[in-house]
Amino acid sequence: MKKKLGMKLLSGIIIYVIAGFLIVASLVEWMFQQKAQSVEATSLYKEALAITGNYALDYYRNRLTQEELETQLQVLSAYTDSEIWVVDRKGIVLIGFDGEADDEKREIKDFRISDFGTRYYMMGTFYGCFEQPVLTVFAPITVDYQVRGYVMIHKQIEQIYRDADHFLNLSYVALITLLVVGIAFMMIYLWHTYRRIYLMNRVAHKYMEGNFESVMEIEDEDELGFLAASFNYMANELNTLEEDQRKFVSNISHDFRSPLTSIKGYIEAILDGTIPVEMQDKYLNIIITETDRLTKLTSGLIELNQYGGHGKTILDKSDFDINEAIRQTAATFEGACSARHILLDLLLTGDELLVHADQSKIQQIVYNLTDNAIKFSHDDSVITIETHVKNEKVFVSVKDNGIGIPKDSLGKIWERFYKTDLSRGKDKKGTGIGLAIVKEIIQAHGENINVISTEGVGTEFIFTLPFVEDAEE
Repeated sequence: MKKKLGMKLLSGIIIYVIAGFLIVASLVEWMFQQKAQSVEATSLYKEALAITGNYALDYYRNRLTQEELETQLQVLSAYTDSEIWVVDRKGIVLIGFDGEADDEKREIKDFRISDFGTRYYMMGTFYGCFEQPVLTVFAPITVDYQVRGYVMIHKQIEQIYRDADHFLNLSYVALITLLVVGIAFMMIYLWHTYRRIYLMNRVAHKYMEGNFESVMEIEDEDELGFLAASFNYMANELNTLEEDQRKFVSNISHDFRSPLTSIKGYIEAILDGTIPVEMQDKYLNIIITETDRLTKLTSGLIELNQYGGHGKTILDKSDFDINEAIRQTAATFEGACSARHILLDLLLTGDELLVHADQSKIQQIVYNLTDNAIKFSHDDSVITIETHVKNEKVFVSVKDNGIGIPKDSLGKIWERFYKTDLSRGKDKKGTGIGLAIVKEIIQAHGENINVISTEGVGTEFIFTLPFVEDAEE
C-alpha cells in the first residue's frame, strides 16, 4: 500500500516537533543551569568574602571566640541553605558541618587550593566529602598579608537547580506556546501545498488518460506555480500535437492514396488488356508521373522532419551574396518558364548584397517560392523576384500575377499538407509541404515571412534576412 503524501507530511511534522522540542528544551535547560550556577557562585562568593572580612579575621586575631564564630556561621549557614567550613592551609577542617566545630579535626585528603585554578569555585563532590554534587566557593583568610586559612561554602547542586525550576517551567511554557503557534502556521502552509499537489496530481491523471483539455488552476508565483504553468503548456502542446497528428494521418492518407489508386488501376488495366497495347505508353508515362509524385512527397516528409516542429533546426550560417543565390536558383527554372512563356524578372539591389544565413536553406526557400509562383501563374505572365535593404534587414520578394489565394485560406497555407481548392484543381503534383518547409526555415533563422494575395490577381511572398555591410566599403 502506497503511503500518501499527507501522511508523510504529518509524520514528518510530528517527528520534527518531538525532536525539536527535546533539542530546544535540553538546550534551554542547560543554559538555565549554567546561568543558575554562575549566579549562585557569585552570591556565595560574596558571602564568603564577608565572612573572611568580618568574622574569620577577628577569630584569627583573637577578637572573636570560636563559640562566637560558630554561632555566626550557624546563622549564615541557615540563611544561605549551605554548609560553611573554615579550613586551614593544610586542608584541616577547623569548623564545619553546618557551623559546628569538629572535635576530631577532619582532614580533606589530597586538598590543593591550586585545583581551583583561576576561579573562585568548583563543581563536584569536593574530594569525596559529599555523596551528591555540590557547588563550592572559597575565599582566603589573610592576616598580616599571610593566608592563614580559607572560608568554604558548599551548596547542593540539586538545591540550586530547584530554585531555578520556576523560571525553567516558565520557559517551557513559552517554548511550547511558540512551537504550537509555529506548527499551526506550518500546518496551514503544508496543507496549502499539499492541496495544490493533489490538484496537480488529479489533472495529471487526466493527461495520462488522454484528456489534455484540463487546466491546472494554480497561479501562485512559486516553484509549484511554475510547475503547474509548465504542465499546462505541455498539455496544450500535446493537444496541438495530437491534432496535428490527426491532420497528418488524414492528409498523408489522401495524398498517398490518390497516386497509388491511379498506379494500381492503370497496371491492372494493362495486365487484363483493358488498355490496348498501342495506348500503353501513354498510361505508363502517367504511372511514372504518379511515382515521381510519391517520391517527391516522401522526400518532402523526410526534409520536413529535419526541421521538426519542436526540435531545433541546425543551421550553417555564413555571409553570402543573396543576389547571386537568387540568380543561380532562377537559372534552374529556365526550361519550365520557356515552355510556358513566363518571364522571371530579377530586380536586385546592387551587384552584391550580403546576408548572414544558411545559404543552402535560403536557396531552398527561393526555389520553393519560385516553383509555387510558376505553378499558379498564367502562361505569358511575369514573375518578379526583388531584393532591397531597409532598417538593417534585407527584404526578398517573390511576386506573381497568377490565380491568387482565397482569403479564407491565407492563414492555413503554412500548415503541413494544406492545399487550397484552387491548387488542388490546378496542381495535381503538389504535396502541400513546400510552404511548411519555408516557414520552418525562416523561423529557425529568427526572421519573418509574410504573404499578400488577392484571388484572381496574384500573390507576393516577402521574407527578411540579416543584412551584412560590405567590409570593403
